Amino acid sequence: MSDNTSVGRERLHRLMARGTEFLGCDYAVLGGAMSWISERNLVSALSNSGAFGVIACGAMTPDLLDIEIAETKARTAKPFGVNLITMHPQLSELIDVCAKHRVSHVVLAGGLPPTGSIERIKGNGAKLICFAPAFALAKKLVRSGVDALVIEGMEAGGHIGPVSTSVLAQEILPPLAAEVPIFVAGGIGHGGLIAGYLEMGAVGVQLGTRFVCATECIAHPNFKKAFIRASARDAITSVQIDPRLPVIPVRALKNREMESFAAKQREVAILLDEGKVEMMEAQLQIERYWAGALRRAVIEGDVETGSVMAGQSVGMVKEEAPLAEILDRLMDEAAHALERRSV
Repeated sequence: MSDNTSVGRERLHRLMARGTEFLGCDYAVLGGAMSWISERNLVSALSNSGAFGVIACGAMTPDLLDIEIAETKARTAKPFGVNLITMHPQLSELIDVCAKHRVSHVVLAGGLPPTGSIERIKGNGAKLICFAPAFALAKKLVRSGVDALVIEGMEAGGHIGPVSTSVLAQEILPPLAAEVPIFVAGGIGHGGLIAGYLEMGAVGVQLGTRFVCATECIAHPNFKKAFIRASARDAITSVQIDPRLPVIPVRALKNREMESFAAKQREVAILLDEGKVEMMEAQLQIERYWAGALRRAVIEGDVETGSVMAGQSVGMVKEEAPLAEILDRLMDEAAHALERRSV
């Protein structure tokens, strides 16, 4: 290792120190919670490699989450987290499962947490991380007592907010970075960008798309091939058909499924109009639809009628490789960027 590389690594270690201390790992890199993908194998591989794996609970029942946490603990002695969706109808029971296993970090996604959930999670001894896709929500969450934030921009894969990562970083990091640890997510595929966000005040980052083609990831070979073939412009957002149905946009690779989603929205909107479902049930139907479409692609390998959720950084995924190798490359890129700026 050259002296300059040593300088870059030292700066990287120093800039990530607050994040690694908060997470209890070597690199302040959260694994993005991707349904069907962020399960026991990928999560444990991330944590064993020095990053921080996060189980995607998604639509899991409490019993399934119980098993998934236990299986992950059997594969790693390192800390990992669990991502819960705030609109899950059994959120309370899922929080209990996390408490039973003494999960060290719980991540809540999907807007403001329901009343009492923040207190319960923190009262169980876990650190609470929440997603903030907008500055106003970030401020509310900090006032509510969350322990850390993930600011995720619209370049990310899966469910996304309306603002780009670069704008969110400029809006949120300067006023709030001193108050709580903040991780940046969305569109990150190169370590040089990691270095830039750390220098702006972030304590770490979250990546999902970049880890899908890790050899430890259980995604179907067809799913991984779709990632390797894709360019950034192939990762498009879903379109909201009916303004009365508040659908969170999803970013995925363009295929027939993205067109089928429009038909599903019309179907649910009709049920809403006829009074056959309430708004919450309508939204849950949409979420269950995405869960099924994603499973078809990830597990069954149907990348045409299944949902191939991917962030715009997919264009930087060029090959399948061991997770530790991907992580090392990202950290080397970040260190090199920091050493160049130190000259």
